[in-house]
Amino acid sequence: MSPEEALADLPMFPLGSVLFPGAVMPLHVFEPRYRALTGHCLERDSPLGVVLIERGSEVGGGDVRFPVGTMGRIARSVALPDGRWLLAVVGERRVRVEEWLPEEPFPRARASFVDDTVPPGAGAVAARDEVARQAREAMALLARLGEWPEGDTDPHVPAQPEAAAWRVASFGLLGPADNQRVLEADGVSARLALLASLLAEEVDVLALRAAGG
Repeated sequence: MSPEEALADLPMFPLGSVLFPGAVMPLHVFEPRYRALTGHCLERDSPLGVVLIERGSEVGGGDVRFPVGTMGRIARSVALPDGRWLLAVVGERRVRVEEWLPEEPFPRARASFVDDTVPPGAGAVAARDEVARQAREAMALLARLGEWPEGDTDPHVPAQPEAAAWRVASFGLLGPADNQRVLEADGVSARLALLASLLAEEVDVLALRAAGG
């Protein structure tokens, strides 16, 4: 099945977190409809979509979902004896939900790819360096607060601005709503600028906490 065909009826995981292109998301699948989704994707080697839940719960349905998410594929899977699954899903490309389809036997949507061809601006490399610096500063402050591993405050950030933006966004330094804003930002330069602004705010808050404020 080609990506174009898959997007006409794309299995969907609505979750409480954001999957970025190039990132790996671990999933513990226990709800029956998502067990069915997992089996469907594994049997067909087909992609799935991950979207952030705007309101509601991951379990039981009835949630409200953001329209922009990420298409990914199951890279690793472990079937547990009681029918649950442990998965590692790798994000590939951004998608936009055009229409939600019937939810049985699992959530599905008609979706389209989001244009990712906007070239970076002239200042993208400098913006990449600033975002990487802010991420490391945030990690160092979190380590001082005992909320981040002390030996993991200098992670690799790709030199290429687009890959760097997705990599820094996937570090887990921001909340789901801010991560969704980053995912929806069009173009590398806009994405890096938004990341820089959000991380600067986060660093200010962490510095105040670390100082006992």
